[in-house]
Amino acid sequence: MRTELIDLASDSPGLRQQLRVLHYGDEGGAGPRAAIQAALHADEIPPLLVAQALAHRLAALEAQGQLRGSVSLVPCANPVGLAQRVLDQPYGRFDLRDGVNFNRGYADLCEAVLQRAGPRLTGRAGVDTALVRDVLREAAAALPAVGTTQDLKRRLLQVAIGADVVLDLHCDGEAVMHLYALTPQVDLAAELGALLGAQAVLLATESGDSPFDEACTRPWLALQQHHPLAAPPLGCFATTVELRGQADTHHALAAQDADAIVEFLRRRGVVAGDPAPLPAPLCAPTPLAASEPITAPKAGVLVLRQRVGDDLQPGDTVADLVDIDDGRITPLVTRGGGRLYATTPVRWARPGQRIAQVAGTTLVRVGKLLSP
Repeated sequence: MRTELIDLASDSPGLRQQLRVLHYGDEGGAGPRAAIQAALHADEIPPLLVAQALAHRLAALEAQGQLRGSVSLVPCANPVGLAQRVLDQPYGRFDLRDGVNFNRGYADLCEAVLQRAGPRLTGRAGVDTALVRDVLREAAAALPAVGTTQDLKRRLLQVAIGADVVLDLHCDGEAVMHLYALTPQVDLAAELGALLGAQAVLLATESGDSPFDEACTRPWLALQQHHPLAAPPLGCFATTVELRGQADTHHALAAQDADAIVEFLRRRGVVAGDPAPLPAPLCAPTPLAASEPITAPKAGVLVLRQRVGDDLQPGDTVADLVDIDDGRITPLVTRGGGRLYATTPVRWARPGQRIAQVAGTTLVRVGKLLSP
């Protein structure tokens, strides 16, 4: 295992922050490569625990000669956000300096791939895949960085951009296991979802605001869209894995999740050995555009009527909103129904707040599909 310490650009003289990357296996070999990072939203703690469980497993696999490829693990993907606190509360989703979400606004490398790789495609999948990866690495290496957060995003992209598999580990407020992936990669998403026991697998070709996982996958999709006869297969499977809720920090769950991720890497050829039988899936993949955000029309006390993981029918009440001035109760209902996969952990709602998410199939949303 090789430890890489990457100094981030400083916003203030005398202040230094580092990104730590653990590299396992033969980094320069021909085997498949995976990149895994934890807690890009730095106040989402369960991914940090899963990353520690993964580090132990990967070190053991490397010592046993069981890595056919290589794995780059970023056990804390956001040291900037992890250092942020407001009145002693962690605040790692948004950069306090400008309010920008740490998982939005990643560089779009589609044009670089189209201009530099598109005209050079040969129609030979292996040759073209290597070409695209080279172009992506070069484009990521040339990205500018003004300030710590932009440099963090650039560095994370540089670690992951050439990988066959990219796993971005997050969690939600109160939630069941779920994940987000690219629509054309539904089979891989369903496979990983089955291994993890996901209760929602949400698919989109573009969710809006350029999250990290789509920065890794969309250049490949753009190449296929512009060169449908010559482009290679999608060379990167990237997904956002939501490891249940913020309070789900349990050794047994972390071990279970790490084992599932190792098994997925085995199925991708990164880890040696025969894959175990795939567990029965707990859900069918559904469009992210059909997921239904349940929002509060005004402020009030939130009383949940359903639990995450419940399957709802159209018209079911997800929660009651209690007005503290007159005691009136406003039921918050689902229009489309589906599986309730996430709710807010806070029981006071502000006007317009998204308090729950339902994975459905009948509704169609447009525009930005992810929460702010």
